[in-house]
Amino acid sequence: MTATDEHTSQVKQQSVMMTSARRPAKSSRAVIGDDPALRAAYRYCRQQTKVQDPAEYALIQLVPAVLRPACWALWAAANAIDDLADDHTVPAAERAAQVEQWITALERELTTGSSTDPVRHALVDTALRWRLDLSELHDAMTLVRDDAHGRRFADWSAWRAWGRDNLLPWFDQVRDLFDKADVPVALRLDTQEVYEEFLDSVRLTDILTDLSADLAQGDLLLPDDALDRYPKAAGDLADLRWSPAVSGLITHLSGLARQWGTQPALTRGMHPGPATIVNTMADLLRAQLDAIVAAGPTLLRTPPRPSLLTSARILAPARARAALAWTLTPVTVPPQHRPTRHSALPAARAARNGTLSAPPPHPAGHHPPRIPAEQMPVHVAVIMDGNGRWAQQRGLPRYAGHQAGAAAVRETVHGALEIGLRHLTLYTFSTENWKRDAEEVDAILDVVRGELTDNPLRDLDVHMRWHGRTGKLPTDVVDLLRRRERTTRGRTGLTLTMCINYGGRDEITRTAAALAHHLRDGQLDPDHISEKDFARHLPHPAMPDVDLLWRTGGEQRTSNFLPWQAAYAELYFTPDSWPDIDRRHLWHAITEYSRRQRRHGAAPTPPSTTTSVS
Repeated sequence: MTATDEHTSQVKQQSVMMTSARRPAKSSRAVIGDDPALRAAYRYCRQQTKVQDPAEYALIQLVPAVLRPACWALWAAANAIDDLADDHTVPAAERAAQVEQWITALERELTTGSSTDPVRHALVDTALRWRLDLSELHDAMTLVRDDAHGRRFADWSAWRAWGRDNLLPWFDQVRDLFDKADVPVALRLDTQEVYEEFLDSVRLTDILTDLSADLAQGDLLLPDDALDRYPKAAGDLADLRWSPAVSGLITHLSGLARQWGTQPALTRGMHPGPATIVNTMADLLRAQLDAIVAAGPTLLRTPPRPSLLTSARILAPARARAALAWTLTPVTVPPQHRPTRHSALPAARAARNGTLSAPPPHPAGHHPPRIPAEQMPVHVAVIMDGNGRWAQQRGLPRYAGHQAGAAAVRETVHGALEIGLRHLTLYTFSTENWKRDAEEVDAILDVVRGELTDNPLRDLDVHMRWHGRTGKLPTDVVDLLRRRERTTRGRTGLTLTMCINYGGRDEITRTAAALAHHLRDGQLDPDHISEKDFARHLPHPAMPDVDLLWRTGGEQRTSNFLPWQAAYAELYFTPDSWPDIDRRHLWHAITEYSRRQRRHGAAPTPPSTTTSVS
């Protein structure tokens, strides 16, 4: 028997030890139905998951039986496109084309309700039966397509962005699946930072596990930041040579993965069923890291695995805890006869095909001014002030002003699209706003919730983002914010950032904490920290500096709004209350900006003229 055969045999034996040998509970059949082709498709997904990823298969066995087929389909789909991108027997361009064809076929089949490919057949059925929005997976799958051409990461920030964009959408689909099954507490963690750092651990552990296979294909999916700490390590790895530099690198990286995967707050407040799954996942990660460290030079030749006894010690009590947790929770099962087609085409497909709509014209027919490109701001940030006073002046309760202000937001977005602004950031709710009357706070959050639910910008080329803390925000608002961010990520017209539960000093404090964290890990040299290092550790490092900061309502202060990004911003204050604003006010603000001289310490230059708003 060859080494490869021995490894395959070991994986299969381990998968048997790590999972129950019994067939899926009868309740899972109630979900799949009696269609032979569909049942065969789910069996295929189950078998692929069991053989390729025994640990993940074991985790799926901890979920209620009615949810397992959907989990098999999701996991098999993620593996299917990964396999296409990683098949180095074909050229990179052809691999990328195959992944794109897979994605296009899935989008088409979501409208027909069936597929001749077993993995897509099961995935389409899962999406339709459980009403999952697979458009949220589009960017993650496109990222895999681009992986076919190879990846290189200059630093940990770029590496994290890649890993999270790849993993988060798939894990969020599982969370949505639990929501659809009416599990009281979905797979949502206390803070996004904790969740994402845990997934960083998953990604880094996977990379270390698959190091031998990646190196054989000429891939090294580690950031230059990490490799630079151990000179010669990259060359030794390329030559498959175990050296002190490689040993030090592996020890360092496995330590980071262990730290990121050990999160005390990971399952705080979570339903005991999902909590058992997440805690077991963390235990399996640590066992895998133990195997990586113990592997030594063999890490460069074969993927390490925990011993069967170690896996059994983790999984046996986990099965008992999960079984008990699910007996206490009624799980909703969808009807056996699911819809025959998806309720809507994926939003990402519409964006890629150029079918997004233009903003509606101004009611009075006004058009934006023509601003020379060199005088156009890239980023306008707005403090939307005066809602409460606007309402009180009309004898209305303050919350009525916030309701009226929602129309001004839409108008401003329409104006930003028409004039060609790239970034618009709105100060929607500050960390200090919690001091207001509870009725007004609830009204503000209700307006935010309503706008996110109705999604009046759905057909526009707007990438929505959220900047702030989860903190006291209601869970449904946080989930809506993240959903809108995920589903519009591929749009390239206007980036609209909603600052909700945001404070500038809090942002700087969080950034300082992130720097301290990486200093402690040895990822940064304290004697050489620069402004660029600080900016890279901001919660939104890609956010450009603010060119124009505009405040309505007559007040003339910046109110703890984007202090880092707005350090050199032009300030513009207007007396109009926010509900009275329409797109022309934004155009006037941009026109005023274009007349100012942006010197940044240089000598002044003669001003130029622009065309006024028509």
